[in-house]
Amino acid sequence: MARAENKVTAGPTAQMVANLARKLRVRKGWTQEQLGKQLGFSGAAVSAMETLAQPASDDMLVQLERVLGDGMGIFEDARVPVRLEKFPVQFQDYSLLEQKALTLRLYATFIIHGLFQTEAYARALIGGGYPPFPEQRVEELVEARMARKVLFDRNPVALIEMVLEESVLRRAIGSEEIMRDQMLHLAECARRRNVTLQVLPLDCGLSGEHTGDRGAMTLAETPEHDHLAFLEVQGESLIIADSAKVSTYAQCYAKIRAQALDPRKSLGLIEELAGVKR
Repeated sequence: MARAENKVTAGPTAQMVANLARKLRVRKGWTQEQLGKQLGFSGAAVSAMETLAQPASDDMLVQLERVLGDGMGIFEDARVPVRLEKFPVQFQDYSLLEQKALTLRLYATFIIHGLFQTEAYARALIGGGYPPFPEQRVEELVEARMARKVLFDRNPVALIEMVLEESVLRRAIGSEEIMRDQMLHLAECARRRNVTLQVLPLDCGLSGEHTGDRGAMTLAETPEHDHLAFLEVQGESLIIADSAKVSTYAQCYAKIRAQALDPRKSLGLIEELAGVKR
């Protein structure tokens, strides 16, 4: 169900898309039902888009470009900023950084990193959070999270490393079926040539130290070869550009990675948890 409050909170790009789509529809002499038929959406969906009760989805923008774009690329160009406007405000700056990054080094301590989540896992996670979101907002956030996955197949390719705590793999989110599919997806990601995935075992601390005891982190290298750190906790986030601080985080990450299982053993554990027989 579309939300009335979206009419007030919709971002400027979503407003531009709604206004332009309406004007181009009227110019063609089409009703909302007729445009919806051309797009493969209902007339109600077109109405919701035009009134900003429900900003255009990524799929709708693709179809708007096909039907109304006239080769100008306006709706295609709107896909990234519209997607960005659906993220929580504190995540928007990092989202732009993530999509352009040459390398990402991720350390996940409580849940599977958003880039590696399946749609079902993300929906269960976001839908079960607090404070609770309306169902439509949950779907918006899930859609935006899934759209981040274009990074895996981007050209030029991004190199992605992730170390995740074994407890993350064993923490059930949603259902056993969702977790099994999530493990299979992780295994599939781990086999990508541009991805290195390692698991930090539960007994890591028995060696006398646990370098990751201060929580999750993300390290990113920009196209200009700047190195940044991103921290997120309890709905707040921070991008760190100070080179000395970023260097300390990088050293910490290197120690965490050294304490983790190697990629082959990590993949074996993930497949074992997924019930894959080798």
